[in-house]
Amino acid sequence: MADVDCDVLVVGGGINGAGISRDAAGRGLCVVLCEKDDLASHTSSASTKLIHGGLRYLEYYEFRLVRKALAEREVLLRSAPHIMWPMRFVMPHDAGQRPALLIRAGLFLYDMLAKRELLPGSRGINLRCHPAGRPLKESYTAGFEYSDGWVDDARLVVLNAVDACAKGACILTRTSCVGVERHADHWVATLRKADGTEKRITTRAVVNAAGPWAQSFIQSAGGKQQSRHLRLVKGSHIVVRRIFEHDQAYIFQNKDGRIVFAIPYERDFTLIGTTDLEYKGDPQRVAIEESEIRYLCELASGYFREPVRPADVVWTYAGVRPLLEDAASDAKAVTRDYFLEMDKEGAPLLNIFGGKITTFRKLAEDAVDILCKTLGRPEKGWTEKACLPGGDLFGAVPQNRSVQEFCDWAAAVQVKYDWLPQELVKRYARAYGTRVHALLEGCASLADMGEEILPGVYAAEVNYLRRKEWAVTAADILWRRSKLGLHLPAGAEARLDAWLAAN
Repeated sequence: MADVDCDVLVVGGGINGAGISRDAAGRGLCVVLCEKDDLASHTSSASTKLIHGGLRYLEYYEFRLVRKALAEREVLLRSAPHIMWPMRFVMPHDAGQRPALLIRAGLFLYDMLAKRELLPGSRGINLRCHPAGRPLKESYTAGFEYSDGWVDDARLVVLNAVDACAKGACILTRTSCVGVERHADHWVATLRKADGTEKRITTRAVVNAAGPWAQSFIQSAGGKQQSRHLRLVKGSHIVVRRIFEHDQAYIFQNKDGRIVFAIPYERDFTLIGTTDLEYKGDPQRVAIEESEIRYLCELASGYFREPVRPADVVWTYAGVRPLLEDAASDAKAVTRDYFLEMDKEGAPLLNIFGGKITTFRKLAEDAVDILCKTLGRPEKGWTEKACLPGGDLFGAVPQNRSVQEFCDWAAAVQVKYDWLPQELVKRYARAYGTRVHALLEGCASLADMGEEILPGVYAAEVNYLRRKEWAVTAADILWRRSKLGLHLPAGAEARLDAWLAAN
């Protein structure tokens, strides 16, 4: 960490910070991103992992947000077909829920609000003869089916940071911004590494993408009173052994007006979530409560033939969503839209409020438009027509073919690396896309992969993640760069940490 003078200091290594850093670096701005922990350590790895318009937001008349998110679905799918893919969602229905005609009208609007090339439209289904009906209770005989997308949220953050770095940004993980001094035309920021060493850098502008910590950062920076505020809402998820064999997801309605998803997860599991609870605690210490586990189990058990019990839960996670405060009295009704506020009382401070994974690219584009105008660098946005690292399966320009023919591309990769176990190559193709070739460069046999540190985890991959993706600890590798922690035996994380310390 040499002393650096830059155009933009981005504080926060979640999806918004990484996305803004990528866009800004691609427009020629000199960018430094600092994150106090690992990339995607908090909210951005604790989502329901969906690229979706937000069907339920139609009930709150959030048509602008839904339209924006729906338009982004296919842009994102084309940009990174290895870590995102289309998914069909099944909504069982009974007479005690929202009227069928209302749901049909909502789904019709959902289909029509934005152009679709990849995702098929919605339809009514007979659950007595549909594969998705088999795991459900016999009382559910009819339902609906519609399209959205799936994303590996933590890898999405990392790939944005990788692209930002490739375009010249300096990515500093485990580096806190512990102080900022504002001057008329620049900031002086003090950055502290995990080992306690500090550096001071000067920057023309600061972007506050600190998520749940955004308002405390504004206070520490001496920023002006904001016109908008954050409302912290906790969302928790549970993971159980796979409940159903097909590859479609479920969207369940509850009597309290909430909806909960049950999604195929990591081949052997089902992901169930999420909750919406007001959160007043420390975002660093957020965790699921027993009452949330019971709530999710009971809701799922109301639909599935086989009950879901708290004892079935193999993993949980929770995150705090920094949502834009509005007049909604109920946490589930708080808007998921974003708001960007530029404070020009001195050197520029751009505060990021709200947002959701699906609209991160558009948020970043809007934010960098503001930065470029403020800094006198009117460069045009570029990310809509660009692949994320590893997503260029059939060329640098995003295309439908990459989504539609991903499995064919992955099969060709398996042929190329036929000396590796097929399941391992399949995982590599999904995680790294075309960057699998960089990971395996110089390897022509299993022996070339180095030590098998854990089952299916070789030194070649671990060292690649350390060199290219800022991985430092076993948790970085097993729970954020991958979800291998779900598949490995007890003690795996400690064994990998010991190996990392020795190597």
